[in-house]
Amino acid sequence: MKQQKGSASDREAAGSKTNVIRILEQNGIEHDSYFYGNGEPASGTEVADMLGEDPDMVFKTLVTQGHSGEHYVFMVPVRCELDLKKAASAVGEKSIAMIKAKELLPLTGYVHGGCSPIGMKKQFRTVADETAILFDVIMFSGGRIGCQVKMSPSDLEKLIPLTYSDITV
Repeated sequence: MKQQKGSASDREAAGSKTNVIRILEQNGIEHDSYFYGNGEPASGTEVADMLGEDPDMVFKTLVTQGHSGEHYVFMVPVRCELDLKKAASAVGEKSIAMIKAKELLPLTGYVHGGCSPIGMKKQFRTVADETAILFDVIMFSGGRIGCQVKMSPSDLEKLIPLTYSDITV
């Protein structure tokens, strides 16, 4: 599998710069970007393995809809599952449900497997599992399949409306 931790010039030359990376650079947010694979979707644990990272610090981005009709984003470690009751409680909803895969692209601008909490068409309230604060840096999708970014949770809070809660099973 191809893995690239590239400088900005390397990424630009390869045509790999994503909107997420552009947003991070525009805001002066320190981060590392990683490019891997052949563009085929991989599970979160496979991504962690490919990049040699602890799966507990690699997060997947999940998009839901609450009973009220509002949408919410949840970030959970790739080996964990979102607890819908805990997630609903974290955002003050009666209940929430995962959106259908076909709704993801029109709603967020991202495809399944490449969804990032940064740079969505509309910024939704985002909750990360409380374990994120245990790490100096976390990793999550860089806005397309085959791209991950690594940055501090505190820097992520500067870009998006992020809170933390116990939201996993």
